[in-house]
Amino acid sequence: MTDDRPNNRSGQSPLRQRLRSAGTPAEAALWRALQRRRLGGLKFRRQFGVGPYIVDFFCPEARLAVELDGAVHAAQRDYDDARTRNLGKVGVRVIRFENLAVFEQLEVVLAAILAAVREQIGGFRSAG
Repeated sequence: MTDDRPNNRSGQSPLRQRLRSAGTPAEAALWRALQRRRLGGLKFRRQFGVGPYIVDFFCPEARLAVELDGAVHAAQRDYDDARTRNLGKVGVRVIRFENLAVFEQLEVVLAAILAAVREQIGGFRSAG
């Protein structure tokens, strides 16, 4: 039996679980601000599979992926760029933030996420 689901493929489940368990402090801090619809009443998922990729955070309503970049991402910039292009081809917008921004400018990061949601779905009104 094949898994034809485009998102959260069952074969990715162990990896997604491992990524959630081994998340960075920056991911944990941003997740606290996003979980339980704390940001504008929007639902976010953590370590969510979109096609063959697993994104740090995903807002299904806006088809928005939020990625946090640490030191490892400097070495894999070409991969990240290709991944962003491929996700864009299926209608998923990717926005990226440095881990440090989450700690030093969380309100700015959250405002940027809300602005991206507005651009994606237009006419969004904050519920929270």
